[in-house]
Amino acid sequence: MLFIVQILLVLAVAIVSLVLIRGGSNAKHMAVRRIMVLLFALTAALSIFFPSLLTEAAHLLGIGRGTDLVLYAFIVSFLVYMSTTHQRFRHTEASITKLARRVALDEAVRPWESKKSSDSHIGPAV
Repeated sequence: MLFIVQILLVLAVAIVSLVLIRGGSNAKHMAVRRIMVLLFALTAALSIFFPSLLTEAAHLLGIGRGTDLVLYAFIVSFLVYMSTTHQRFRHTEASITKLARRVALDEAVRPWESKKSSDSHIGPAV
């Protein structure tokens, strides 16, 4: 039974890793992202098959249990995720603001245009 659970966990890690590897950004970020995902997948697979290694790694770092080490790693990775997501949203908001300004300028009424061209947009007088 334990072996089946281990296999399912490794498959889940592999699927999540593949999903994370697929994505778009510039080449440098993609390379770092892929390396981090591969390290995550390798560490996760080793900790599933050899949980004592995780506990030993925790003891080397002065942490009591392997599960505590996993929790700390999760907290750090969550904070990194929040930071990068915040930066991405700030960049997106700046892009949307620039785009909205450009559209507003493009659609603004220009006083130097002839009155006839602007009257054609108004419609017939009642």
